[in-house]
Amino acid sequence: MRLLADENFPRPIVEMLRADGHDVLWARTDCAGWKDTALLDLAESQARIVLTLDKDFWQIAVQRRIPLEQSGVILFRVHPATPGSLDPFVRAFVQANRAWAGHVSILTTDGIHMVAAGKR
Repeated sequence: MRLLADENFPRPIVEMLRADGHDVLWARTDCAGWKDTALLDLAESQARIVLTLDKDFWQIAVQRRIPLEQSGVILFRVHPATPGSLDPFVRAFVQANRAWAGHVSILTTDGIHMVAAGKR
């Protein structure tokens, strides 16, 4: 899977995803200092799913003038957002086998909630 992990995503989770064979860009090292809108544009141009802990990212995707088609945003609402707490949620995301592109999704202890990204 092609992913873009936001800068707030923990390094151990990024490394675990890479070790599992996923193509992961990490904003902290690969796109340091980029604004969320630029990261979302990059994800769309490269058909990457954005992984974030930041609800602002989710809002930007929902309000985007041009709807996401090739990419999507996954907001992990896990407290505390430590690698140990996130690990089962990230594994559930990977195993869910859903069509993430074109959607913004929230993963919580209650499950996965998906909505169309952008105005149609």
